[in-house]
Amino acid sequence: MRLLGNIIWFILGGFFSFLAYIWGGFLLCLTIIGIPWGLQALKIGIAHLTPFGKSVVPIKNSIPVLSFLLNIIWLLFAGIWIAIAEFVLGLLLCITILGIPFGIQHFKLMRLALYPFGYDLK
Repeated sequence: MRLLGNIIWFILGGFFSFLAYIWGGFLLCLTIIGIPWGLQALKIGIAHLTPFGKSVVPIKNSIPVLSFLLNIIWLLFAGIWIAIAEFVLGLLLCITILGIPFGIQHFKLMRLALYPFGYDLK
């Protein structure tokens, strides 16, 4: 089921969201100040390639205070908008029975979009 779900996800939009996150991540990495957030955008982009069979887990070696501060900045400038988009897409997909598994993946990615520092998709 994971393989089939990831193939359908990839074809029906996962690749395009991957490209958008990669493009945004590279643009953020062009500035020295934006590198930490650019790397997180790249991580979220890679997570959009194959989300089925993975879950959002805390990173064991992260520094909680630093992760919290970076997550606050992320949330204020980008995270809230990304999370709202993931939430709306998840709701729209959950309207149909066939879309429910894909809507659940958007809700999972919404959690990663809210606080990417200190968490990963594994």
